[in-house]
Amino acid sequence: MNRQILMTAIMACAMGAQVQAQTKDAKEAEAPKGKAIVQVFTNFHSGFGLDNNNRGFDLDRSYLGYQYDLGKGLSVKGVMDIGKSSDVSDYQRIAYIKNAQLTWKTGDLTINGGLISTTQFNMVEKFWGYRYIYKSFQDQYKFGSSADLGLSVAWRANEWLTADVIAVNGEGYKKVQVEDGLLYGIGATVTPIKGLSVRLYAGLNEQPAEGKKDVMNYSAFAGYKGNGFSLGAEYNMMVNASGIEDHDQNGFSVYGTVKATKNAEIFARFDDLSSKDDWNKSSDESTLLVGAQWKLGKYVKIAPNFRMTMPKADGADERYAGYVSCYFGL
Repeated sequence: MNRQILMTAIMACAMGAQVQAQTKDAKEAEAPKGKAIVQVFTNFHSGFGLDNNNRGFDLDRSYLGYQYDLGKGLSVKGVMDIGKSSDVSDYQRIAYIKNAQLTWKTGDLTINGGLISTTQFNMVEKFWGYRYIYKSFQDQYKFGSSADLGLSVAWRANEWLTADVIAVNGEGYKKVQVEDGLLYGIGATVTPIKGLSVRLYAGLNEQPAEGKKDVMNYSAFAGYKGNGFSLGAEYNMMVNASGIEDHDQNGFSVYGTVKATKNAEIFARFDDLSSKDDWNKSSDESTLLVGAQWKLGKYVKIAPNFRMTMPKADGADERYAGYVSCYFGL
């Protein structure tokens, strides 16, 4: 009899401990969690030939912020962007609020509101993977902004299809809404097989000012990540750039990466920018970028790289530069 009582007590204690452990795990899963966001892009560069005097150390950009998961699918994120500005001397840096957003994830639905990351080239930038070295094509040539004030919704329909829509001010994160009008965008990402991603995007940026035409953006991307290598290509078009009729721009970018060792990889990229009827020929160009990246631990990357810029303007000389780009981040 005493043995049965003892066994019953042991089983009750075990069940109680199991319930307590499950309750503890559930509470920890829902407990608020936060993490700091620290990213610093810097480099040493030197031009060659005509640009021989263009050399020195540079602090391109710094991102400082914090992300906090509130539980039940809710999270908040705030990020400061400290970088260069064409409005002030190059010796100074300007700080902007890049992200101040609330995110809610429930099932296959994700909603972002506030000063959010835009969807125009966010996925492509992540695939390229070397933002600290060189911006993605649309960011580099001002086809759109990486963040803006508004709302985005993404829905994962199944394992191979994700669709997203966005409505924002259309003036980027460095400006408050100056004029009426919004930017609307719709995109779809397809992953038909493992490693392969295809994305289509279309956007319309309203231009309410008299004499201005709506700006439209279209892009198509395909990329594959295999065992030790990646290859991506994109085509982009902007219709009525700056709201001016027939001021269209288009271009493509191709890039690839080969993993050399556990902590080293080699990359290359080629961009080509053109304008309709050469209206922007003085700024049209092709760019070749080649380099290698080493990871020094978890938080530091170093990438020596070479750049050749080939302007399309008549009589313009090619430009050459060498960089040692560095990334520090959490």
